[in-house]
Amino acid sequence: MSIAVLYGGSRPNGNTEILTKKAIQGLVVEEIYLKDYLIEPIIDKRHAEEGFPEINDDYDSIIDRILQHDILIFSTPIYWYSMTGIMKNFIDRWSQTLRDTKYPDFKKQMSQKRAYVIAVGGDEPYMKGLPLIQQFQHIFDFIGINFNGYIIGEGNKPNEIVKDMKALYAANQLLEKLKQ
Repeated sequence: MSIAVLYGGSRPNGNTEILTKKAIQGLVVEEIYLKDYLIEPIIDKRHAEEGFPEINDDYDSIIDRILQHDILIFSTPIYWYSMTGIMKNFIDRWSQTLRDTKYPDFKKQMSQKRAYVIAVGGDEPYMKGLPLIQQFQHIFDFIGINFNGYIIGEGNKPNEIVKDMKALYAANQLLEKLKQ
């Protein structure tokens, strides 16, 4: 089983990245930091006769990379009670890919994958982060991805996640599951 991690954070070595690295420690994974790529926002042409225009950015190269993996881990800080803008922007572009002739089997290929979500926030994330998890559940249901689980952690200031024993335990449990 091959694994790709999609990091949606903008802070290097942020709490979400720290927690995610605990969950993949020692595993061979492809790490994709969305902040390092140009991903243009979607221009909705789903119902336009001409369809979506070709966009000259890095999005397709990321899709090409994740399609090669069996497991996808979506790692995002909780920003304003949701995923980060760059993570949402990336997922919004799936609407375009679903109609892109270069990816005729996109939905079928994505439906073969298992996904996990790791999210960290600072304002009661164990309760207020649940709508984010539900949002991912709806996204995965639509595209057909098997949602295998999530970890929510609490941390706001740098390195605060290391104080959240519940999240660290969950990361260790996920690591053991991924090793199998």
